[in-house]
Amino acid sequence: MITANSHSTHDAQADLRNDAIKIYVDGDIVPKDQAKVSVYDSGFMLGDGMWEGMRLYDGEWAFFDEHMDRLLSACKAVSLDIGLDRDGIRDILDRTATANGMIGDAHCRLMITRGRKAKPFQHPQLSQWGPTIVAIVEHSTPADSLQSRGIRLATVPQVRGLPHSQDPKFNSHSKLNCVIACLQAEQAGADEGLMLDPHGFVNTTNACNFFIVRKGAVWTSTGDYCMNGITRQKVIDLCRANDIPVFERNYSLYDAYGADEAFLTGTFGAQTPVAEIDGKTIGDAQGAGPTTLRIRALYKDLIARNVAEQKAQRA
Repeated sequence: MITANSHSTHDAQADLRNDAIKIYVDGDIVPKDQAKVSVYDSGFMLGDGMWEGMRLYDGEWAFFDEHMDRLLSACKAVSLDIGLDRDGIRDILDRTATANGMIGDAHCRLMITRGRKAKPFQHPQLSQWGPTIVAIVEHSTPADSLQSRGIRLATVPQVRGLPHSQDPKFNSHSKLNCVIACLQAEQAGADEGLMLDPHGFVNTTNACNFFIVRKGAVWTSTGDYCMNGITRQKVIDLCRANDIPVFERNYSLYDAYGADEAFLTGTFGAQTPVAEIDGKTIGDAQGAGPTTLRIRALYKDLIARNVAEQKAQRA
């Protein structure tokens, strides 16, 4: 049940400029209404591809090296030859942002599939013309309501799977597992789904990684079944570097319901507060709590340092 108050961790402020953006498609930068791929593309047909989400700050892609490590590792694991090194990918992103006059407040979804297939069947060898590469860079600022109201979660029956079925660490085009979880949450009257792992422990939401705060300590899942989140790892590292107790551990809904704070992490929203879980209010204040606010400030400073370091390296 979608209500007037529903929103998601990817809600952005409306920006009419996105109606006329230009998109990179296989070597060309074309107007949005001309950006197309074949119906024979392996990503469209089978979900056979990998993607990355990145944000642009002052002309630099935050944590670019970490994003490339994740993308290139995933593509290697599924024998998907991109045909580009990280400098070639960086050139695609920069040219697309420049074509749209973007320096900051922009979000990129880079998508790489196994490419067009000779026949509409599964076997990877049918993709005979190399990868399809698309970069969508939009003007994008998270909606104010994400921080002021927080996200409402509902625990859903869809779980994060075992690595030998489809490893959750892949940012793959095949997202049906998460789409089902999102639908289940919306039909329960929430914004997003809180997903458990195969053993019943709290794991992630359908779109982001999940943290709780109890008595000043930050808890998150073991990482065995969660998305291989860049922002997740940055938060863990920041806690360790700034004397904030942090634990990667198994914990149950009992622990989550009794949390003092809860927040989600992701490239788009950074740290988004959780307002309630299964109808139970989290914390005493609307929006982010004190530990979440401290982590958010540390993360903002980390981005500024990363952007400055990239500029110095490229000078």
